[in-house]
Amino acid sequence: MFSHVMVGANDVAESKKFYDATLEVLGHRPGRMDPKGRCMYAEKSGLFMLTKPIDGEPATHGNGTTLGFAASSPEMVDAWHEAGLKAGGKAIEDPPGIREGGGIKLYLAYLRDPSGNKICALHRVA
Repeated sequence: MFSHVMVGANDVAESKKFYDATLEVLGHRPGRMDPKGRCMYAEKSGLFMLTKPIDGEPATHGNGTTLGFAASSPEMVDAWHEAGLKAGGKAIEDPPGIREGGGIKLYLAYLRDPSGNKICALHRVA
């Protein structure tokens, strides 16, 4: 459904370290910097990018916005959360664990990245 996702970062290098650490746990390669100072994580399923806002204003998180990354197991979600904390992320909401609603069972973990963006890792429990 989506071609790409781009999030603002006040310090792209710091955010790259954070996302390199968390996305590696999920099986992705480190991001690559482009000549415009953006960081790109390219996969067959789409692009995830980090950039300083083009209007020159500070990057801010979207209130009510969450960016979710797929994980293949609860253990991978836990490893993602731990890697994110070690790389400068901040734990938010409940600890990693099962959430249920609407007949769906998910294993989730939430973090704020170095620029305050709310992200999560999600595993759909069978």
